[in-house]
Amino acid sequence: MRPFAVSRRKSRGVSIVEMTFIFLILLPLLLGTAGIGINMLRSLQVIQLARDAGHMYARGVDFTVATNQQILANVGSGLGLNTTSGTGNAVVILSKINYVDKGVCASASMVDALGNPSGCTNYRKWVFSQRLILGNSGLRSSNFGTPSSPGTIDVVAQATDPADVASISGFLPYTNTTSTGGGISGLPSGQVVYAAEAASLGFRMPPFAGGTPLYSYTMF
Repeated sequence: MRPFAVSRRKSRGVSIVEMTFIFLILLPLLLGTAGIGINMLRSLQVIQLARDAGHMYARGVDFTVATNQQILANVGSGLGLNTTSGTGNAVVILSKINYVDKGVCASASMVDALGNPSGCTNYRKWVFSQRLILGNSGLRSSNFGTPSSPGTIDVVAQATDPADVASISGFLPYTNTTSTGGGISGLPSGQVVYAAEAASLGFRMPPFAGGTPLYSYTMF
C-alpha cells in the first residue's frame, strides 16, 4: 500500500507543475484578449461620437451654447467627455472649413477694381472659418491643423492668415467649365465642409494595452 500512496503523491505534484505551466500561457492570452476587446469597444464608441458630433454640427447645432455642449457630453460620457475645458479623458474637435474663392476675397475687401483678388493671400485654399473644442484639448490635436484662434474666424483672417489654412485633401474647389463643354466639377462656391474629430484615452493594462489615444473623424 505504501508504494501506491507515494505514486499518487508524485502524480499530484506533476499535475500541479503542469497546471502552473498552462496558466503561465493561458493567463497572458486571456489578459491580452480582454485588453484588445475593451479597446475595440472604445474604438467603436469614439467612431460613433465623431459621427454624432458631425451630424449635429452639420445640421446647424450651435456648440457654443452650454446646453448643446452638455448634450454632446452626454453622448460621450462613456468615454469621459465633459464640458469643462482641459479635463476628462476625451475630446471633440469641430471645424468649419471653406474654400477661399473670389467671393471670400471680395467679402474681405481684397479685390481690385475688376473684382480680381488683390492681397488675398489664401486665395484658392481651404481655410478654417470656425474651430470649437469640447473636453480635454491636451489629449490630441487636430489632423487638419490648428487655426490662429479658436471660435469663429473673421473673413479677413480667412483671406490672409497662413495659420488658418486647413490641411485637407480630396475636396476639389468649384470649377465652371461649361464654356468648354466639360460641365461643373468639385464643391459649389461657398460650400462649407464640416469636420468632427473625436479622441479618447484607450484602455491601459501594460503590457497588453498601453492606453494610446483612440481617434476617429467624419466630414460632411
